[in-house]
Amino acid sequence: MKGEPVALNCTALAAHDHFVLEWFLVDRSGVRHRLASAQQQGSELQGRVHDSRGRSPPYQLDSQGHLVLTEAQVGDEQSYVCVVRAGAASTEATTELRMFAKPEATEVFPNKGILSVVEDFAQEIATCNSRNGNPAPQITWYQNGQPLRVPMEVNAEGYMTSRTVREASGLQSLTSTLYLRLRKAHRDASFHCSVSYNLPIGRRGRLDSPVFHLTLHYPTENVDFWVGSPSTTEGWVREGDSVQLFCRGDGNPSMEYVFFRLQDKQENVLKTNLEGNLTLEGVQRGQSGTYGCRVEDYDAAEDAVLSRTAELRVAYLDPLELSTGEELSLHLGNSTTVNCSVQGLPTPALRWTKDFVPLGNGPTLSLSSLTFDSAGTYVCEASMPTVPLLSRTQSFKLLVQGPPQLSAEETQPQTEGGWREGDEVRLVCSARGYPEPKLSWSQLGGSPAEPALTGQGWVSSSLTLKVTSALSREGVSCEASNTHGKKQHVFHFGSVAPQTSQAGVAVMAVAVSVGLLLLVVAAFYCMRRKGRPGCCRRGEKGAPPPGDPQLSHSGSERPEQTGLLMGGASGGARHGSGGFGDEC
Repeated sequence: MKGEPVALNCTALAAHDHFVLEWFLVDRSGVRHRLASAQQQGSELQGRVHDSRGRSPPYQLDSQGHLVLTEAQVGDEQSYVCVVRAGAASTEATTELRMFAKPEATEVFPNKGILSVVEDFAQEIATCNSRNGNPAPQITWYQNGQPLRVPMEVNAEGYMTSRTVREASGLQSLTSTLYLRLRKAHRDASFHCSVSYNLPIGRRGRLDSPVFHLTLHYPTENVDFWVGSPSTTEGWVREGDSVQLFCRGDGNPSMEYVFFRLQDKQENVLKTNLEGNLTLEGVQRGQSGTYGCRVEDYDAAEDAVLSRTAELRVAYLDPLELSTGEELSLHLGNSTTVNCSVQGLPTPALRWTKDFVPLGNGPTLSLSSLTFDSAGTYVCEASMPTVPLLSRTQSFKLLVQGPPQLSAEETQPQTEGGWREGDEVRLVCSARGYPEPKLSWSQLGGSPAEPALTGQGWVSSSLTLKVTSALSREGVSCEASNTHGKKQHVFHFGSVAPQTSQAGVAVMAVAVSVGLLLLVVAAFYCMRRKGRPGCCRRGEKGAPPPGDPQLSHSGSERPEQTGLLMGGASGGARHGSGGFGDEC
């Protein structure tokens, strides 16, 4: 390779005590020029360079007789002859030196102009350059990654030219120019050139240029015209939307687009531009109709269709109208029919709902045998399946008048045995009707009526109190009333037992009272027996002790006293006069 060191070797095949070795350069005319020589002196080889022929750096001869070129140059690509003389005998051998140089990066210069496809001859496409290589490289052209097989001879379909230049440095540069007859299919084609060059030992290298495209001029053959966003799949646009009309021809460069509207078979021009876009701001139903686009391309073929039309259909939906007002008041059990009318295009679909629950489709809503559950807000909805987001609604509120409907939440005792005195209970009454009923209680403390959690027009009130025997007998009443009547509910508690703690106190009080009474009787008895032996202790048999007074047993004494203070009539008889048994 260029710039690498080279050593040319020359060795005598037979051993000689004395010989002379000479190096010659053979020029292109065949003349030999002596470069260097060396003589065998014993075991050493004495040599010197005679003529470097202006080479820089000069030739060198090493101790082995090798001719050394420190940096290979293009001019070194010559034939070198080594001559060996021994006495009268001589012999020689020749070395051919080939120098390789890698070319510079490949350059490509595409045609920057607008190339017409209507021409019937090959036009210049691009020029590819490969500079300063050795030997001369080869250039191949590619289209869409595939090699182009074009001849070197000029013809109408395509060809290439090639020119090689030897530079002052001795290196070679190659230039290739590609010519092709262009067609519309070339508008999207990619091109590049590739340089192939030789390397030592039979190897090859490759350098590719950047890819480029051509700018072509070709006439219009087809035109597309359509209604853009926000149109639906069926071509409808909503009234009030801004609509875009798009027109595209397949020619290049882009020609002038003329937008028009057909009215009574006449073209009314709306706009002319090069972009191919037309925006209609806030379209109205009166703008429905046929719109068109035409491409002004005078290079187009006579049979080319340069105009297209499309239908613009504006969908609209007017406000809904109900046969009733915003509020309708009827009595329980009545029936009614409500109609919903609408104007729109395309024909809208109607449906009725109440509290988001579908009731039916169509313009008529029939309500029969009204109940309080029938009250609420009814909605008529108009929609267009073919035109998303275009819909309207209208609603009315149905009021069902009637006397109150009352509902009470029965409360169960907290214990299995039933209600007890002092238990706390919460009573709840709910009512509905129209006008809204008022709730009242027979006892004080009821809460104001509020809408119930269940909804559906119910209001509720609660009363919290303690259960008593009086409430058990009389009950607690809740009453709902409005202008159409009243309803009442009475809460009963059945039998009410005293609290467990109070019954224990009563028993304890009775026990204490009885105990105190017995103590009083015992004390009274002891006082009457004062002074008699054996009082309040176990009696002894026999006569009383001396000095003790004796009780009189006259008939004037009442039997109750005798029976109380003595062991009893039968006891006295059993023990004799004045005898006592167990008297306490």
